[in-house]
Amino acid sequence: MADDLVFPDGPRSALESTIEELVDRAQAVLRTQGRLRDLLAANRRIVEHLDLEDTLRAVVRAGVELVGAQYGALGVIAPDGTALERFIHVGMDAEHVARIGHPPHGDGLLGVVVREHTAIRIDSIAADPRSTGFPHGHPPMRGFLGVPVRVRDTVYGNLYLANPARGRFTAEDEELVEALAATAGVAIDNARLFDEARQRERWTTAAAEVSAALVGDETLEDVLTLIADRVIAFVDAVLVSVVEPRSDPTTIHVAVAVGTGAADVQGREYAAAGSLGGRAMASGTVIADPTGAELPRYDWAPPLGPTLAVPLRDGGAALGALIISRGPGARPFSVNEVAMADEFGRQTSVALAVARGRKVRRLLERAEDRGRIARDLHDHVIQRLFAAGLSLQATAQRAPDELREHIDDQITIIDEAIGEIRTAVFALETPERHQPRSTRDRLLDVVAELGPALTTAPRISFSGPVDTVLVGELAHDVVAVVRESLANVARHAAEASCRISVGVSDGTVRVEVDDDGLGPGTRERRSGTANLAARARLRGGAYDLEGPPSGGTHVAWTVPIDPQGTDRP
Repeated sequence: MADDLVFPDGPRSALESTIEELVDRAQAVLRTQGRLRDLLAANRRIVEHLDLEDTLRAVVRAGVELVGAQYGALGVIAPDGTALERFIHVGMDAEHVARIGHPPHGDGLLGVVVREHTAIRIDSIAADPRSTGFPHGHPPMRGFLGVPVRVRDTVYGNLYLANPARGRFTAEDEELVEALAATAGVAIDNARLFDEARQRERWTTAAAEVSAALVGDETLEDVLTLIADRVIAFVDAVLVSVVEPRSDPTTIHVAVAVGTGAADVQGREYAAAGSLGGRAMASGTVIADPTGAELPRYDWAPPLGPTLAVPLRDGGAALGALIISRGPGARPFSVNEVAMADEFGRQTSVALAVARGRKVRRLLERAEDRGRIARDLHDHVIQRLFAAGLSLQATAQRAPDELREHIDDQITIIDEAIGEIRTAVFALETPERHQPRSTRDRLLDVVAELGPALTTAPRISFSGPVDTVLVGELAHDVVAVVRESLANVARHAAEASCRISVGVSDGTVRVEVDDDGLGPGTRERRSGTANLAARARLRGGAYDLEGPPSGGTHVAWTVPIDPQGTDRP
């Protein structure tokens, strides 16, 4: 039997070493090929998005998966280049986010990448002297890799990765993430351009709809509501309002509000000083508050975040301002959004100027009609009634006693009708105005408001210098007396007819309300009438509620115009 073959030990060791080296290189090539395939897959996932928000989040996820990191984030640099404007993060659960509170502003290592625009790779965050530590509730982090993301020639933001699964980031990791950041810059640029084009289309469409509303002969209020409705639909806002200046330049009025808390905001008035709307109207330029920190706090307004105030102007005159607010902690308005809102404000101002001119023309036409009706009532109807009254007086003197009393009653009715027509003439001739409203107007509004609750429309008459004497708190009390008294008639004698008279004479104000219902009765609980009695008592006057022998209810509220010795402040 032949001897077994024996290989020399030396050559065999060299061969094994060579084979092992080839295997290691092959495995390295395979790992590199695998990571390159991962990079290509990550690039594909990034560029397939068109929405900017989806693109930014896809970049962070791709970076985390590419290098096996536990945490990842993309910090968008603010326009001034000194801090982070937005922070999109991946890997941290909601509980940790809630404990940390606000996102980072760009201090410590994050700030270094922001300022130096270069990649930073370290094995221990805590050991690096540039680290400022973590806020309370932040999970522990060790390895760190930060890479700038450039969009064209500008650093748009930085991609941050932490806690690699292998314990530390390698130079190869850094190269791969830098390559990913280059692709991300192109994808972000495309997404931004698409987002800007889509936003511009929406702003343009909204402006066109506002202009089209004018063709449909919409009122100014309808146009303002349309503006707010269209804007809140596409700017990711929680509240959009249109404010207008008042005749008092220190006051702003909220004409229209749409969104969260709109019911409490609309119709409010607040000081122009210190408000974004007041500043925008005064300067004629868009005023932006990136966080909402500059907004005055009101009990009736919901909490708000980033806010824009867009001026609405007609030449040099301020028509108002469009106020657009996002929620607390929301992303601020970008430079392009501010520019598009400004352009929308310019286009909308033209529509508002046309709508306002149309409203003025309608008011003038209405005033002319009202003036014509008032003249006809005064020159024809009142004169004929007055002539009829004189004729009846002459007839009463020649009539038998049994008819004279009846004729006198008819003469009294004619006198009352003349007084009511004169009240109507005054209301017709009073021009419409924003403020201040006269006491006579306010009382007529009360009668118009509560009149539908009665079967027969109530009648009101005035005597004496009502509008010149009844002002301030005294006017407020008189309006309250008429409102409460008329409401009582509606509650307890809705089928009755009601007459109201408000007169000023001999230094006294007298309000009388009469109805022909069942009378005041014996109700024990009269909180409303007790309030009216208290108002009279505080002014040194008197309040009487009685049922006359003829039936019905008679209310008399009498106070001196200039009370002396009262306890009213």
